[in-house]
Amino acid sequence: MDEMRAHSNGHHEPVDWDLAYRDLLPRVFHYFAYRLGDADLAEDLAAATFERAWRGRGRYRQDLGGFEAWLFGIARRVRADHHRRARPIAPLEDAERLPGSETPEAASQRTEDFRQLADLLAGLEERERDLVALKYGAGLTNRRIAALTGLSESNVGTILHRVVTKLRTEWEPTP
Repeated sequence: MDEMRAHSNGHHEPVDWDLAYRDLLPRVFHYFAYRLGDADLAEDLAAATFERAWRGRGRYRQDLGGFEAWLFGIARRVRADHHRRARPIAPLEDAERLPGSETPEAASQRTEDFRQLADLLAGLEERERDLVALKYGAGLTNRRIAALTGLSESNVGTILHRVVTKLRTEWEPTP
């Protein structure tokens, strides 16, 4: 096992990379899928995040925050690097290609809903989109988001509340 340590509940424990990968990969993937709207690209960038974390494991400083925050910091840099290299990104509606027995009407409505959500999210500021992706895509708590972004926990909560209220207000269901 690696000599690196993670800060967890006030205790220092060795990082179990297999466990970290199993536990955090779905959340990192959902962060990218939520931000980019492309499941294949999200898989690639999630893998790149863990690869970059592994290569940089010697630079991890447990005294600066938890392992999860460190990893999501890397994920955010991977996303920023991707944006610099490749534009435009895939539409959000491609993120939810679910196989199944839904009716064509339901599939059409879902596609329209994702299109409308993508349009509403595109109208947000970059910081707001990132906070929404960290909260609802990656499933991070406001406390974790605050540690990751440098904002206060109450500021994160306030911004997310305002964004969700704004999105609900602007939502116009299609017939």
